[in-house]
Amino acid sequence: MKTIRNLFLLATVVMFTTAFTLKSDATGYDIGDIATDFELMNIDGKMVSLSDYKDAKGFIVIFTCNTCPYAVKYEDRIIALDKKYAEQGYPVIAIMPNNTDVKPGDSMENMKKRAKAKGFTFPYLIDEDQSIYPQYGATKTPHVYVLEKTEKGNVVQYIGAIDDNYQDAEAVNVKYVEDAVDALLDGQAVKETKTRAIGCSIKV
Repeated sequence: MKTIRNLFLLATVVMFTTAFTLKSDATGYDIGDIATDFELMNIDGKMVSLSDYKDAKGFIVIFTCNTCPYAVKYEDRIIALDKKYAEQGYPVIAIMPNNTDVKPGDSMENMKKRAKAKGFTFPYLIDEDQSIYPQYGATKTPHVYVLEKTEKGNVVQYIGAIDDNYQDAEAVNVKYVEDAVDALLDGQAVKETKTRAIGCSIKV
């Protein structure tokens, strides 16, 4: 009887472990999902929400940070994306998702310094309680979500990397985010909706 009881307990533990694992793997938005709005603090001390952008056609939401070498390599390209698309209705919204106790270099004070040094033209928000990046399913910095504003809400139309070469901007062959936004601006479907984000893991 003891052996049977132990086997039953083991099976129960395995079942619950599997359930939680599957739930964890399934979190985050998929293509076609409606992204809920958020309210996060910007480096200027003001709270920012997607709903603040009344005239936006959509958003380029990028989870990024100061300390990840991959994110640093993409900073100029993120600035270029905002300069190109903000005036067309698709502004960049950058969100720093890391636990600043683990990564002090990503503190709000250091975010301010980095934004000033690089001349960021977009909001640089902090996900201080780390509640937003799990909703999106972001796992890397950088990790991009292109949202299209519709009557139903902000529809996720692209998830993944900025382009196909994190090392060298001059060697990029495919500009995933630009292709996605260009398609949406032209009223077309996004051809490549998902790519693998390359970057540092988000620190919890």
